[in-house]
Amino acid sequence: MKDYLNLVASGERLSEDQAGEAMRVIMSGSASPEEVAGFLVGVTARGATVDELVGFTRTMREFAVAVACRDERAIDVCGTGGDGKGTFNVSTSTALVAAGAGATVAKHGNRSVSSSCGSADVLEELGVRTELGQRGVEHCLAEAGIAFIFAPFFHPAMKHVMPVRRSLGVRTFFTVLGPLCNPAGVRRQLIGAFSRRAAEDMARVLVRLGADHIVTVHSEDGLDEISVSDSSQLYEYRRDGNPSGDITARVFVPDELGLHNEEFDGIGGSTAAENAHLMLGVLKGEPGVRRKIVLANAAHAIYVSGLASDAKAGLEMASESIDSGAAMAALDRLRAASNAAPRERL
Repeated sequence: MKDYLNLVASGERLSEDQAGEAMRVIMSGSASPEEVAGFLVGVTARGATVDELVGFTRTMREFAVAVACRDERAIDVCGTGGDGKGTFNVSTSTALVAAGAGATVAKHGNRSVSSSCGSADVLEELGVRTELGQRGVEHCLAEAGIAFIFAPFFHPAMKHVMPVRRSLGVRTFFTVLGPLCNPAGVRRQLIGAFSRRAAEDMARVLVRLGADHIVTVHSEDGLDEISVSDSSQLYEYRRDGNPSGDITARVFVPDELGLHNEEFDGIGGSTAAENAHLMLGVLKGEPGVRRKIVLANAAHAIYVSGLASDAKAGLEMASESIDSGAAMAALDRLRAASNAAPRERL
């Protein structure tokens, strides 16, 4: 590890292979906490390159517990966190609406890190058993078409990193890696990022790692979601008909989907109980800004899944998912499947 620390300390950029090997040393527990801390701070301070992020992600994926998913068009909807905005659980709501529209959803997530209520917290409040192992997640995907993948159980090698991250108390490049390492190997994703650069870098990494269709986003009001209070910067890649791997960068404004700008304050969240109440309101069809932001994100998630030809068609399907009760039914299926899932020693 010292060789890689010396390179970083001297301002050198690591190649993809070097970054992958450095991550392997960390993930295998062969680096001391001091070395891990120095590496995280050093790389983050100068900014991780796309080559480095690709190498880190490849190795982190190798160390993950794999989940079998029969649907090659399965999607994930998640964010980096770290936007500091304290919103209700937009991506989790989006995942349920997309599942109600017919998408297979492998939702990768965790407990609260940067907000008061993470995806695991709110789903548990809604009666979903979230701490499932490999067989449990696979059961949910097969029976419900949606599953929650509790990150700590599927990235056991992170035990060598998490104490250091907690003690540092600052954002590192690992914040970007989590959404790139879905254990179900999904190749279609809607990912929110804490900054525009992070969104672009994540898109470039996913292209290099074989994605089929992805949209990464950072909104101008700071959200790691598509916003309905401001414009959002989107980076999109579709493999079909795109042999050169070009990424399209564009600005999304809510009016594109007839979702006129709303006040940001209306999407605030709080405890798991409060956020569960807010989510249920959306799933039951309550009008307002929370419905609009979920629709904006679900429209793009359904588009990414391949079920819709574009976001406008995705919006129609998302609206129907909510108004027909299909999104609520997706939650009911997930709740039932998770509680009937095999019990495993974890």
